[in-house]
This record gives sequence, C-alpha cells and structure tokens, in this order.
Amino acid sequence: MSNRNSQGSKQAARERIRAERERQKKKERLRRQLVVAGAVVGVLAVAGGIGFAVLKANEPTGWEAAKEARQIAPAHTQGKDHTEILIGDPKAKETMEVFEDVRCPACAAFEQSTGSALLKDIHDGRYKVRFTMYTFIDGMQGGEGSKNALSALGAALNVSPEAFLKYKSALYSAKYHPDEREDLYAKDSELLKVAADVPELKGNKAFETAVEKGTYDRWAMDMTALFGRKGVKGTPTFMHGDKKLVMDQIPQDPRMTEAQYSQLAKANFEKMIDKEFGPAKGKNSGGDSGKSGGKGIREGEKDPTGAH
Repeated sequence: MSNRNSQGSKQAARERIRAERERQKKKERLRRQLVVAGAVVGVLAVAGGIGFAVLKANEPTGWEAAKEARQIAPAHTQGKDHTEILIGDPKAKETMEVFEDVRCPACAAFEQSTGSALLKDIHDGRYKVRFTMYTFIDGMQGGEGSKNALSALGAALNVSPEAFLKYKSALYSAKYHPDEREDLYAKDSELLKVAADVPELKGNKAFETAVEKGTYDRWAMDMTALFGRKGVKGTPTFMHGDKKLVMDQIPQDPRMTEAQYSQLAKANFEKMIDKEFGPAKGKNSGGDSGKSGGKGIREGEKDPTGAH
C-alpha cells in the first residue's frame, strides 16, 4: 500500500470519527434540551396545579359562598334586597314589626302560646306585620339551622303568604321545635318533614326542590345581614315605628300549668296591643277572619314604617 493511500485512509477514518462525534454531540444537546423543556413544563404544571388548588381552597363554601351567589327573591317580598316581608290587609293603616329567629326558644314559646292572637289580628286587618328574620343563634350556638330554616321559609313565602305563616308556626310548634343547642333544622330532611304538616307545602315539588337546592340561600343571607336593624338584637321583639313594644312579665311559678302560662301570655300580648293600637273593634273588623292567612304585599307598596 502506498503512503498516499495509507494517509487517505487515515484521513477518511478521522473524518468519520469526527462526524460521529458531532452527531453524538447534537443528539446529546437535543436530549438535554428536551429534558430541560420537560422539566420546565413539569414545574409549570405543578405550579399551575398548586395555584389552582390554592385558589379552590380559598374559594368560599357553604353559606359564605351563598353571599356571593345571585339572589333569587321569593314572591311577596319588596324593598332593598327583597328583605321586606309585609303580610296583612294592604288597607290596614298600621304596621307592627316582629323580629324572630327560627332557633329561638323564646320565639317558639311566644308562637305556641300567643301566635294565634297575632294571626287573628292580621286576618282581621287590625294591622299589617313586617317580619324580620334573624339567624344570630347560629353564631351563638354554632350550626346553620336558623339560616337553613330561613331559606326554607323563603321557599314557603314564594308559594304564598299563608304558606309562610303556617310553616313558620309549624317550625316553632312543640311538635317539631328543637332545643336551641340542637342544630336539627340544618337538615333539609327535617325541614321537609315539618312542611308535610302544611297543606300548601305537602307534596309541593317546587317547594321541596327549592329547599334541597338552597334556591333562597342568598336571600336568607341578605335577611341575616339585617341583624341589629332598628337596634334590635334579641328576639322576639315587637315594634311600632321606632317604638319598642313591651309585654308584662309572666310570674315564675313552678306550679303554673302550660295552659295557664299560655292564657297569661296571650292576655299580656293583647294588653300590649290594645295599649298601642286601641281596643279591637270586633271579631271581623277590617278583614275576613275566616281566611287562612293575610294577604301579601302589593307590587310597589312601600313599607309604612319607612325603614329598611
């Protein structure tokens, strides 16, 4: 073999080796680039996942989320945020305000002993009643029964004012009203069980769906925000304009029967009402006491108290 051929072969071999090395280098650079790119994508994906998880964790839930939801107001309401529940004969000149909390034991005691007298005055057109429903016991005792029951009352009010009044009475009844420390009304099933005693609500699929879906949860939260309205922070409270009405105290007597207590409570309520609004003019004065409930507010009617 000549020296020229030998040198040519060596040169060719070196070129092949150099070309192979370049190919390997390019391959390695590409591999590293892919690894880095994959790592960046992975980091971004993890970061995005963490960010999404943090956002989800910080999103309000339950009743806090209800505050941000779009409000669906029940029928037969008016005023700012539709939080005015005004029931009675629109022609009645006077308006009494009643402040209650569904979990309140004192409210239940009033309803069980004297609720019928209040309803009679509404039916007779003696005055209209604006109901302001609070939920402060949920905060005091823990739980959400007041808010959940208020949302269900919104569903009942959407059916009719009569259904609202009857359902409220049933929720306060001795048959169903729980100890305030027991958050029983947080359960939709319990609220629907109570509703089965109200003819307008029994088997009413629209009402049941509204309770289960929390249709009026946002409305209930808007009602909750009224706490402290007119300085009222306890229930039950009765007001005429800016005047707080006060009933005589019932003497504490362990020998008093439930019937005697109810009789005294009703007499004290009627005395308070007579003093403020004057004696009743007759059993059916100003209205038809045979009706099952008061009329709802008329569209555009203003709250006679001028309050919000």
